[in-house]
Amino acid sequence: MIRTTLLAGAALLFSATAALAAPAEGPARTFQPRDLFGLEQAQDPQIRPDGAVVAYVRSSEDIMTDSAHKAIWLVDVASGAQTPVNTGGGSAFTPRWSPDGKRLAYVSTADGRPQLYVLWLATGASARVAQLPESPGDLAWSPDGRTLAFSMLTLDEGASLGAPLAKPEGAKWADPLKVINTVTYRADGEGYLKPGFDHLYTVSAEGGATRQLTFGAYNEDGGLSWAPDGRSIVFSGNRDKAWALQPTESDVFEVRLADGVVTKLTDRFGANGNPQVSPRGDKIAYLGFADRHRGYEDIRLYVMDRDGKNVRSLTEGLDRAVGSPRWAADGRSLFVQYDDHGVAKVAQVSLDGHVRDLASGMSGEELDRPYTGGQYSVAANGTVAFTQGARTSPATWPWSGTGRSAA
Repeated sequence: MIRTTLLAGAALLFSATAALAAPAEGPARTFQPRDLFGLEQAQDPQIRPDGAVVAYVRSSEDIMTDSAHKAIWLVDVASGAQTPVNTGGGSAFTPRWSPDGKRLAYVSTADGRPQLYVLWLATGASARVAQLPESPGDLAWSPDGRTLAFSMLTLDEGASLGAPLAKPEGAKWADPLKVINTVTYRADGEGYLKPGFDHLYTVSAEGGATRQLTFGAYNEDGGLSWAPDGRSIVFSGNRDKAWALQPTESDVFEVRLADGVVTKLTDRFGANGNPQVSPRGDKIAYLGFADRHRGYEDIRLYVMDRDGKNVRSLTEGLDRAVGSPRWAADGRSLFVQYDDHGVAKVAQVSLDGHVRDLASGMSGEELDRPYTGGQYSVAANGTVAFTQGARTSPATWPWSGTGRSAA
């Protein structure tokens, strides 16, 4: 049976190769390898605070470089009209609206490597606001719109075996010995990881020197959320000495901007991450689960007081894992996304645990897994922007639609 299968496969391969070599007699009616470079998909929809405009990333593959190219577009909610954002070349991604909706922060490779930019919508002018050695992530505007917070890999020298011998001037030696002493040292799509740790930074939204907020031999997971008074930032990570051997362990922390003091707000064995400070600053929502040493646990939505007390789960009655929490503008409910029988949804969760679906059929950015995932964002008036697609097509634009939360 195995021999028959192999022969049949070889015959099919020969037939397909011969067919490709022959001149085409008409348009192909099946998906061809070259068609991959004609696909475009919508990612990371970010609705303006007033709900009138959505910024999103349009991603495609460059046939000349065999790499992804990303561009930021704006779509008007009322008319559906689309406008590309002039980012000066390269790829542009991670658009984030300022609190007043008049500026757009984003990351661009126009200068060769990912850098942080701000666009002034009224004039169309943009400027690089920081000179960064590595790509920034988790962009978050301060409530007053004066500062941008982000996470970034902070490089170090890594491990070594003694002091290297200095080579003579003009000598051409082989690459130096690479010493790896970390548990996680490579990743899919990235290869070998650079030595260093992810930490938090801030920079003026008008440009200037960056300020490092967190330090140490451990990583901050991001999910940055400013306190409404702008005096602190909440984030998640694992600051235990044995963090490298605890892949499912994380906690919620708060760092004060005035003095850099870091305070641990959760203390549970398991995952506690993606924190979001409430609009009034009195509560923190976050995702997680208690680690019971089982193969799987549903990720729950939790709410606690600002000081870490009075923790309670809001989705204990929902037999699904939830993600991407966002507070409603009035602080009386939250938005989450979850998968239900292969269908990705956006839901609103009240503080008493009532779950109400708002949108369905979200689609992710992975072309090989288009049936779930996706992203969404929420405006101050409760309008929800999300990506939507199908098993036979990538996530599409214009952004797909809106759903209104309860008043």
